[in-house]
Amino acid sequence: MRLDRLLGIALELMAKRRITAAELAAKFEVSIRTVYRDVELINQAGIPVASFTGADGGFELTNGFFLTRQHFSVDDLSVIYTLLKAMEGTMGSAVAPAMRKLASLNPELANEGSREAVMLSIRMSDEERNIVQELFRVVRQFRVVRLAYTSASGTATERSVEPLNLLWEKGVWYLEGYCRSRRSKRYFRVSRIASLDVSEERFVPRRMPNEPEQDEPQGIHAHLRFASAVRTRVLEQFPGECEYRGDSIDVRTTFYKKEYALSVIVSYGTDVEIVSPAELRDDVAAHIESIRRHYARNQGGDAT
Repeated sequence: MRLDRLLGIALELMAKRRITAAELAAKFEVSIRTVYRDVELINQAGIPVASFTGADGGFELTNGFFLTRQHFSVDDLSVIYTLLKAMEGTMGSAVAPAMRKLASLNPELANEGSREAVMLSIRMSDEERNIVQELFRVVRQFRVVRLAYTSASGTATERSVEPLNLLWEKGVWYLEGYCRSRRSKRYFRVSRIASLDVSEERFVPRRMPNEPEQDEPQGIHAHLRFASAVRTRVLEQFPGECEYRGDSIDVRTTFYKKEYALSVIVSYGTDVEIVSPAELRDDVAAHIESIRRHYARNQGGDAT
């Protein structure tokens, strides 16, 4: 079963400093090509695996990364555990190893009475963690909340929201809910919620269309590739958006103002490459040329 193998490979990487594709292929009885595909999936899941070539090459977790139960709540892991348990009837013992590995991360998984949602993330501030915990409770209580919210464009608003779900994507928490102010389903980035007030009012979930209106503007969807020399800064500036590609780091992110995108990209100098969109590459080139002309004029040089 592929999930069982992915969990097994992740545990092998945590247990060893470096391991080769051939060793993993032999251990899990698959081809080396399959190992490379599995490692790519593990990378996409947010566990940064670095690959090295040469005689001493292989795979290893990126320096400074460790995986413990503190990255997940009991409720997060319980969802996976419950799904595997539901599959046990049709797949038999095939899911048992995966269930044992998940249970080893948190022995309380099988105890339905111990699923208190304590959201723990090494990148989450205390304020954001408190909001996530409070939202987790009110979602299950169908309680209306009032939010002081700042959009990606910097607009501050007060919203009355019927919370429907908490979502986790690329290291970021979002609240899915019906916004009474906008009269539609919206997604609110939790880190942009300045304050949260839980009312005593309860609501009945509404029936809404399949394609909800997004709360965020479209922005510039950029694919950037950074040199490993600036890895630490990239990890801090783009948490949850980094994908390791051997000696480089790919980042897929959204800039909501072109001026900000230009300032960020130019600050990395030759340590960044704009993979897409092409228009952004042209804008950066024009911006750098404008800077060159500015200094050439100031110094009395040739600005042509």
